[in-house]
Amino acid sequence: VQFDMQRGDLPVAWQQFLESGENSMSSGKKDELNRNMTLRVRALESLLLEKGLIETPAIDELVDMFENRLGPWNGAKVVARAWNDSEYKQRLLADGTAALAEMGFDTIQGEEMVIVENSPDTHNIIVCTLCSCFPWAVLGLPPVWYKSAPYRAEAARDPRGVLREFGTEISADTELRVWDSNAELRYMVLPERPPGTEGMDTEELATLVTRDSMIGVSKVAPPSAA
Repeated sequence: VQFDMQRGDLPVAWQQFLESGENSMSSGKKDELNRNMTLRVRALESLLLEKGLIETPAIDELVDMFENRLGPWNGAKVVARAWNDSEYKQRLLADGTAALAEMGFDTIQGEEMVIVENSPDTHNIIVCTLCSCFPWAVLGLPPVWYKSAPYRAEAARDPRGVLREFGTEISADTELRVWDSNAELRYMVLPERPPGTEGMDTEELATLVTRDSMIGVSKVAPPSAA
């Protein structure tokens, strides 16, 4: 399942922003910076190991966590279960932190999780206007556009315009709610279940759920369009 937007899929204004300034450096310069950063990381790791400040198993645990245990697939499984299990959905909306822990998805930094539900009358979108706070445990690392200044500003100022940039249209009478994440409180959207999914099991449903739908900038497409 592909969750990450490619650079070409970004809204045009944000693509131009990301390609300006430091982001417009040549590929050769970027390669050089990446090599230098890799050497610095290795040198720092060796120094910390030598002084006994960190241990190899701890590093391996962190690498495994970011490579294998974090990511939007976790959130997709949560959404799919909520669609098929009404009792779990109630617990998820009442206490997101506890309901996520039921499925083994504990918050990374001790933050509280709040799950907000989309419906025919209400659409939710999440942002972090201060920096890039994001629900890592269920959505993985934040996408580049989520951290960009245009998204952080426009999601708060003109959320309907942001949705249009992502190709998402909602009716004028739909209430649009913007949730501003911070270090202590993170949000995840429970998208609407699309039509044509009756009878699908949790695993099948999870393949339809995208990271962007759990941020709120898109909707979950029905199976025929997924």
